[in-house]
Amino acid sequence: MFTGLIESVGVVLEAAPGASGLGLRVRTPLASELRAGDSLAVNGVCLTVVQTADGSAQFDIGPETARVTTLGSLRPGAEVNLERAMRADSRFGGHFVQGHVDATGTVMALRADGDAHWLTIAFAEALAGYMIPKGSIAIDGISLTIAALRAGELDVMIIPFTWQQTHLHALAIRDRVNLECDMVGKYVARAAQLALAPR
Repeated sequence: MFTGLIESVGVVLEAAPGASGLGLRVRTPLASELRAGDSLAVNGVCLTVVQTADGSAQFDIGPETARVTTLGSLRPGAEVNLERAMRADSRFGGHFVQGHVDATGTVMALRADGDAHWLTIAFAEALAGYMIPKGSIAIDGISLTIAALRAGELDVMIIPFTWQQTHLHALAIRDRVNLECDMVGKYVARAAQLALAPR
């Protein structure tokens, strides 16, 4: 479980496709605090650390994860958002983020508003039932608030701190991002679906 509060931005050193998926190595200042078996969210995807060495962490990514998230398109030099799994004894901010990506979205617009920025993301219609205005969403692992919601699109406002301390400043139009809808909303939608199902 994660909070969507990014701890560090890492840099991809290696993204090597193989028969069993993708081998990913990321340089990060968190490496010295990580151990094999630890969970780390990489751009919002919960991964297992398999090895650490020389200031980097290594991950194995299965073929399905490479296909349904943006991790399969990562290249050396790309910046990635990183967050360690939340501790039970720490203050909880953000919102409950599982690291289980629902789908990818596409950056449609980026515009400055004073020192802040607006980000517009297009998403698959299948996700619409899990979103509400002023509700939470994780975009590449970042806990954000939906400021506006339209058919197939949402807007979020990015404050200067988040813009500078995550990889968002490196995004461009048409880039894909990982989306995870609010877990509470998904449970509510599922309960409603079951309640309305014919018996």
